[in-house]
Amino acid sequence: MTVAEGEAAREGADSEGDMTGTVDGRSADGYVPSERRRARERHQRARARRATAVAALSTLVTAVVLYLVVVEAPGWPRTKETFFSADYAREALPKVLEGLWLNVRLLAVCGVAVLVLGMLIAIARTLRGPVFFPLRVLAAAYTDFFRGLPLIINLMIVVLGVPALRLQGVTVDPVLLGGTALTLTYSAYVAEVFRAGIESIHPSQRAAARSLGLTNRQALRYVVLPQAVRRQVPPLLNDLVSLQKDTGLVSIGGAVDAVRAADIIVGRSLNYTPYIVAGLVFVALTIPMTRFTDWLTARMDRQRAQGGAL
Repeated sequence: MTVAEGEAAREGADSEGDMTGTVDGRSADGYVPSERRRARERHQRARARRATAVAALSTLVTAVVLYLVVVEAPGWPRTKETFFSADYAREALPKVLEGLWLNVRLLAVCGVAVLVLGMLIAIARTLRGPVFFPLRVLAAAYTDFFRGLPLIINLMIVVLGVPALRLQGVTVDPVLLGGTALTLTYSAYVAEVFRAGIESIHPSQRAAARSLGLTNRQALRYVVLPQAVRRQVPPLLNDLVSLQKDTGLVSIGGAVDAVRAADIIVGRSLNYTPYIVAGLVFVALTIPMTRFTDWLTARMDRQRAQGGAL
């Protein structure tokens, strides 16, 4: 055997060992990794440990610098007393948590309403044929209007304007009116997410469904929509994260949610620590959903790369 053939054989053994994997230096089929592979694995582990140590050190240095910059600022004692008072934090936390229950209920109800209404608007915008032209125009006008209208203005119009009309049988509850405003705005954003998913499905999918005898409605329901929704799950979750935060805006109509509960204490004490408490509570509620969205996005990207998801 020549030197070149020997090198090729060793490289082949290394690559084969990489694919089979090893346990305690020996694979399941009895393969013993070569010295070259063991050296490469030791080098990779050393690099990983070094990268972890550098990241930890840089994070510590950054935290120390930020701490010193804040603490050494001339106005830090007054800021600490006004925004980070432990006494006011203990007073505010139970009331903020009690108000947070309203935000959670709004998220659950409005989230379902937004998904349903957004799906209907997206389907209306993707309907084919001249007979559906007025419906497509209305759906497009709806999304353009509510995506362009600031949410805070929408809330003021609905929460403050509807009661002023004094319509018989129309509620004046600020919670219901605020939830309606949130649904109107977010359904426009979600509709565009669904529409992007529907239009990303290749026309051959619909053509194949029609060739099997399915009607246009059946092709949309059983072939197009399942693939479109699966593709758009990460951006939909991002919209729900934003909706979760914006439920705090219903407080402008007088609804006692987490933000309003903090505002009541601030108005009485002139100390802004309750706002910090309310903000941290929202952050704690949002982070798990954000991390889940990141994990799901990475998982779907890996599946697409491996051909496991359409």
